[in-house]
This record gives sequence, structure tokens and C-alpha cells, in this order.
Amino acid sequence: MKKLFIFLFALITTSFTASLAQNSISLNLNTSGAKETISRHIYGHFSEHLGRCIYDGFWVDENMNVPKQGRIRMDVVNALKKINIPNLRWPGGCFADEYHWRDGIGPREQRPKMVNTNWGGVTEDNSFGTHEFMELCELLNCEPYIAGNVGSGTVEEMAKWVEYFNFDGVSPMANLRKQNGHEKPWKVSFWGVGNESWGCGGNMTAEFYSDQYKRYATYARDYPGSPLKKIASGASDWNTNWTEVMMKNVPASQMWGLSLHYYTIPTGKWSKKGSATQFDEKEYFNTMKNCLAMDEIVKRHSAIMDKYDPEKKVALVVDEWGVWTDVEPGTNPGFLYQQNTMRDALIAGSTLNIFNNHCERVRVASLAQTINVLQALILTEKEKMLLTPTYHVFDLYKAHMDAKLIPVQFTSPDYTSGNDKIPAVNASASIDSKGVIHISLVNLDPSKKITVSSALEGVKWSRVEGQIVTSERFNDYNSFDNPAKVAPAKFNGASKKGSQLKAELPPLSVVMLELK
Repeated sequence: MKKLFIFLFALITTSFTASLAQNSISLNLNTSGAKETISRHIYGHFSEHLGRCIYDGFWVDENMNVPKQGRIRMDVVNALKKINIPNLRWPGGCFADEYHWRDGIGPREQRPKMVNTNWGGVTEDNSFGTHEFMELCELLNCEPYIAGNVGSGTVEEMAKWVEYFNFDGVSPMANLRKQNGHEKPWKVSFWGVGNESWGCGGNMTAEFYSDQYKRYATYARDYPGSPLKKIASGASDWNTNWTEVMMKNVPASQMWGLSLHYYTIPTGKWSKKGSATQFDEKEYFNTMKNCLAMDEIVKRHSAIMDKYDPEKKVALVVDEWGVWTDVEPGTNPGFLYQQNTMRDALIAGSTLNIFNNHCERVRVASLAQTINVLQALILTEKEKMLLTPTYHVFDLYKAHMDAKLIPVQFTSPDYTSGNDKIPAVNASASIDSKGVIHISLVNLDPSKKITVSSALEGVKWSRVEGQIVTSERFNDYNSFDNPAKVAPAKFNGASKKGSQLKAELPPLSVVMLELK
């Protein structure tokens, strides 16, 4: 009996120790390898003429009782300024390739109306155009990212829009800009040459588009003091052939960046994507698995780019990403309005960690979209406004902007579902210009706490501080009745012991640590 007791005690102890080991991580931070810069433009955003992103989002009725500058909603502006929004992509998306910019300049009452055939068949009154967008960017203190019309536009139309934006001199377009109230050029740098040219932007082949790109890009001129960063319409998802053709046919001297679009679809099926709020753990797991696929997608496209561009002159621009679910019940299917849960926050944290870790190639990204559309940062309902869990992650992660990437090595415990598994934890780290180290950690496991430790030899630091975004359930969300259900809080689960850093990550958490 005594031997049996000893055997059982040993078995229990061994199992307990193994369990602890499975839920512990040792991080290796290579501070001497901190050479690549995490571009602030990885933290960019997207605003399309779609649903209530522009109209009833940024641009509101002049009689609405909210702080405004003209018709620009200032509580939205101030919220985005707080997270240091670096750039804003406009006017689309699919809308870009049916947008004719001259319809959106001059006296608003004289601007022609059009039908937004891509998004709900609603009437677009063109009251928000070039000047209004540039005023918005000035208020946000961010760089504009213009998507030009290749699908239904002409080379001349795009060339003259560039001239309208950027030429400081006497010319027909510069004179027209001055006539419309803006004496000096805006000097817009980021310029997309079409959007999703394989689909809504013209249903082109890669070979055809690569020739069209060179033609349009030739006439998109670099005016004095205004060199363009021309971004070609790139691939969707796993379509590496598109990237291969573009890199082979277009010289790096003509293409500053090549775009990539990838959306996380919870079910993996476009016909029935899944609810934004009503989902079980199996669907949650599948969503996170689809989210983490971004890492492999970026690797595959980057490998092709490396073959033609080993010096990495051409940026990979992931200018549409995020979770795409079915719309909220009772809303216009063409408006793509969806709620935003703790799951969205974990998707944001995980994806931004992926981009950080690939910052040698990924230098611009745009979350889709900023307000009231897809994985939005902000939701509005008349005068009400709320910040989503995704917004709070961007607020935490702004510490990484323009910092040097610290390579991180570790082996994550598995988060399993049936016979499938994914890494439970993902991370990225950086060191800023003041020598402050930031480590962002995401625990996807909905039930297990995970302990992270790191021996930071050779790093001078005296204390650790942290912030956390977490919630009890993965489908918790902020509503207009309870707008702070998922909100950032001080993180007290990290400590310093000698040179050792230790942190206990709660289930379903995004944590940002700061070592001072």
C-alpha cells in the first residue's frame, strides 16, 4: 500500500510539473539584433465610401449635436489622434475604381451625384471629396494614402489628380486647386495605382495589370518636393502568382510598394462568414487559426519578392486586413456593419505582432475599416460614439511605432481544439529611441493562464509596467449601453527578479509590457 501511495504521488507530481511546463514560456530577446525599424505606417487605417464610414462616421450632418469642424466629427478625430494614426487610405477599396475625383471638388451644391454600385446602391452626393479628405488628414496629423482609379478611370484622370494634389506652380490643375481654395500643394506621397485589379478593380489578369500599372505609374509624376511612393495593386490571400508576375514585370524603380489583402473569415466561407458576436469556442478557434495564417501568407509573398528584390526596396503593403463577419441582423448587407468583440482585439494584437516581426518587408498596413465598417476602431450611433476592443489594442501597440524590432524566440504551448492546434501565445518586442523596451504578448487560450519569463542579461532596467486588454469571454463587446465592457487596464501580473522578467498572462489577453 505504501509503494502504491508513493507511485501515485510521483505520478501526480510529474503530471503537475508537466502541466506547469506546458503553460510556461521562456522568451529569448536578442537586443543586439535590433536593427530593423517597425514603421509607424504598419499602424495605418482605411476609410472607404462604404456604409457609415465616411458619411455618418467622419462626415456628419451639420445639425448633429456633436463637436464638429465644418462637418468633420471632432470626437472621432480626437480619439484617432490619441492612438497616433499615421496614415489614412481613401477613397477605397472597390469604390476607388468607380470614383472620379473631379466630381468631388468645387462648390458642394454643384457637385454631381452618383450611385455607389459596390456598396448598397446608395446615392453618393460627393460632399466629401479631395479637399474635405485633406482637411481631415490635417486634423488627424496623418499622411493621406490615395487610391487612384485604374478600373474605370484613365491615365489622364489619375495624372491630373496627382498634379492637382502636388504641383506648386502654374498649370491647369494647380490653378484649379487654387480656385477651389487651396493655394499650396498638399504633397501627397502614398499613391495606390488601382485596387484589387484582379477583382472589383477590373477583373484583370496579373500580366495585363502589370502593363497597365507601368503605363499609369509613368504618368503619375514626381513634382518638385513631392516624390510619390507608388503602390501597385497586389495579390489576395495565397495568390502568389500575382506577386510573381508583378515582381518579374515591374522594375523596383517604378514600384515603391506592392499590396496584399487578406481577411480573417471565421468560418473560412465567404457565403456564410459567421456572426460577429454569437459563436462558440470551436468557431473562435477556427477564427484564430485563420488569423494566424497571415504569418505564412506574408512569408510566401515575401519569399517571392526576395527573389526579385533581395535588397528589399519594394515594400509589402498589407492595406486591407481584419476580421470579416456577417453583418449585424437588420442592417444593410451592403454597409458591412459588424460588432467588435474581445476576439477582434486578439486578432488585432496577433496580426500586428506578425507585421512587426516582418517589418523588414511589411512597411505599410491598413486595418479595414476605421468607423462603422468591418473591424472598426470606432462605432457611432447618432450622437453616441464608442471605442471598440480593437481600438484599445492599437492604443497599447502605438509604443512600437518607429522603434527597432527586437527579435524574439520562444516555443509556445499549444491551444488545442479536437485534433487541431495553434500556438497559444504570440509576441513581438521593440526598443525605442530612448532605450525603453516594449514587449507585446497575446494569449489566445480561453481557459489557461500562461507564465512568461525572460532572462534579460545585459539590459539595464529597473522596473516593469504594463497594460492589458482582456475580458471574461471571447465574445464580450462594447455596446452603446455598456461602452467600457472591454477596456484597457493596468497590468499587475509582471515583476522583476534580478535580471529575470516574469509575467502571468490571463486567458484571452493582450498585454503590453514596458521595461524602464
